[in-house]
Amino acid sequence: MSRRKTNRDHAKKKHHPLIENEVIASHLQALLSPAILNQQAFYRQLGLRNRILNLSFMVAAVLTLLWRNVPGVQELTRLLHKEGFLWVEATQVTQKALSQRFLTFPAILLEKVFKELVSHLQQQWTFRQKRPLPDSVNFALSRFEKVWIVDGSTLEALFRKLKSLEDIPPGTLAGKMATVIDLTTRLPIEIWLKTKAATSDVKFESDVLNLVSAKTLLLLDRGFYHFQFWQQLIEKKVDFITRIKKGASFQIKEVFSNSYGLRDRLIVIGSGSKNTPILTLRRARSSFSQTMAFLFDFSP
Repeated sequence: MSRRKTNRDHAKKKHHPLIENEVIASHLQALLSPAILNQQAFYRQLGLRNRILNLSFMVAAVLTLLWRNVPGVQELTRLLHKEGFLWVEATQVTQKALSQRFLTFPAILLEKVFKELVSHLQQQWTFRQKRPLPDSVNFALSRFEKVWIVDGSTLEALFRKLKSLEDIPPGTLAGKMATVIDLTTRLPIEIWLKTKAATSDVKFESDVLNLVSAKTLLLLDRGFYHFQFWQQLIEKKVDFITRIKKGASFQIKEVFSNSYGLRDRLIVIGSGSKNTPILTLRRARSSFSQTMAFLFDFSP
């Protein structure tokens, strides 16, 4: 008799939160305080009052939930009553009030704080002592100004533990997101979210096109397998690497290498229609990883 497979992420957490590290807490406060302060004007524009559960409190609460692995709002309320967390001192707040604040607090405020923090981390990265980069990344940076990764992901099903989510059908996915990450710094450049989980990656193509500039190398998730999108990237002088689909039809135009370790060829792919224009790309395949074959823009 086969046992039902369980999702450990959805199992009820019974453990206690991690102990707060004073050094890390102090570092987080130094990093986030300027970003939080810079959003106070926007906070007031939204008509929010600067009471106990304000922007500074909510940033600390969200960070504590994630960093200290707090099981839920009930345990977070207990921490708040007993000892406080991060830069928030021990405070008496009801669990109902805290739960309601999480449901109504504008997500755009947390997004603005996050993006300002990322901008600050990017600046810090340029001044700190850099770790050695892999040879492949150094080689790419010698020919491109930026090397970015573009990836689309479907968010997991909602837990439905809150009363506000109880009417949502079980198994409803939380949405679709796409992220652009700088391969050099490992920091996000941009994040987009769409509420419909069935959204195709191609729906993020216009966002990517508006973001990228010439002399950029993109490492594309295979969800961005769209010839018209590739053509638009080439027109913007943006190079890209992506995996080729199994059974893709193409013509070999020139062979650069046909050795045991590497097969490197110039190919022509596409039917000439509006959605599949004819493109001249380069296809590389390593015998050490037979399942991996890549297409990338070949610019003379």
